[in-house]
Amino acid sequence: MATLWLLLALALLAFALLPLIRRGRGGIERVHPGHPDAADPERYGFLRQEELDVRMPGPDQDLLDVLDLVGRTGDYRAASQLLAGTEAEGETRWQRVQAFAGAASLELRERPGGIHETPGGQWLRVWRAEQPKDAGGAAVHAEFLAQQAWRTSVPGTDDFRIIMEEARDACERAALAAPGDPVPHLVMLSVARGLGWSRPEFDELWGKILGLAPHHMGAHLAALHYTCEKWHGSREEAYAFAEAAAARAPEGSLLAALPLFAVFEHLPEVNLVAGFYRSEVVVRAIHGALHAVHSARPDDPMLAHVRHLLVFFLVRAERWAEAMDQLVHVDGHVGALPWSLSEDPAEAFAIYRALAVAGYEANGGNPATLPG
Repeated sequence: MATLWLLLALALLAFALLPLIRRGRGGIERVHPGHPDAADPERYGFLRQEELDVRMPGPDQDLLDVLDLVGRTGDYRAASQLLAGTEAEGETRWQRVQAFAGAASLELRERPGGIHETPGGQWLRVWRAEQPKDAGGAAVHAEFLAQQAWRTSVPGTDDFRIIMEEARDACERAALAAPGDPVPHLVMLSVARGLGWSRPEFDELWGKILGLAPHHMGAHLAALHYTCEKWHGSREEAYAFAEAAAARAPEGSLLAALPLFAVFEHLPEVNLVAGFYRSEVVVRAIHGALHAVHSARPDDPMLAHVRHLLVFFLVRAERWAEAMDQLVHVDGHVGALPWSLSEDPAEAFAIYRALAVAGYEANGGNPATLPG
């Protein structure tokens, strides 16, 4: 995927240096009206790049407030209370567990600690020590360990396996603390992928999750990774998994968008032409995701994830107006695929947003014609 992003960056750079633009030593001599340099995203009410929030895909003010409080005071109790009041079977709890674990991991990376320094994320250690039976803290700790394995070690190495084994034990303890909560099992999906569980082992785990939360979008996205070609499955297996989930999805479920995620996970690293993004398999996946977005509840926590991925595909397919329609709903938060794969998610998002604005205006669009 890193190679894909490098190629995408080169393609976008080429787009930005169209023959219609000639830059001399004195600066820009002429800028075509449809070029990103001529398009101003702020005219559409979009935030500047430096104002974009990279922590989550969409707004969750309660979570933001608690993250800020915990980061400022080092007191875990607000996090514990927030998770205790969050529905166990819903998507929101899973996202909040990921966010707290990610915050602790980031703090530890920034402040690894030493002889005279307390390591970052100490509030999570205190949480586990003072409230060992707290289901929220147990789930966050398990997710923290899984994230640490992926972020600090290389799959297949001893270090990676040791941390993942710790994560597995933590998942089991978290599951015992909350028998009806699917989140510990969702974290275990990451462990299964990292440790290379056999298909029967994975199927047994997946069966437990379906029994607890059969239409959980986050669970399906995590399971999709296992079935992908780069891990323990194949392109065909991942497509079949995604299409089967979409076919059995109830009305209003975002699972209808899962095939688009399967396509993204198997993008050819050397095919960046617009024609590929207009191929039958991609167009069908885009239409499924658009249908899912239009029929989903406006407050569905996973809606922003789908909209962000749609921005990527719609821009690549040069479907500018539809891309702009998605941008109106997600601008401000960029903690989602595909931007989160970049070293600078805000910059990656801003590039695509500028291209969308440029393409929209090149085809006669302007802020007045953009639906609210």
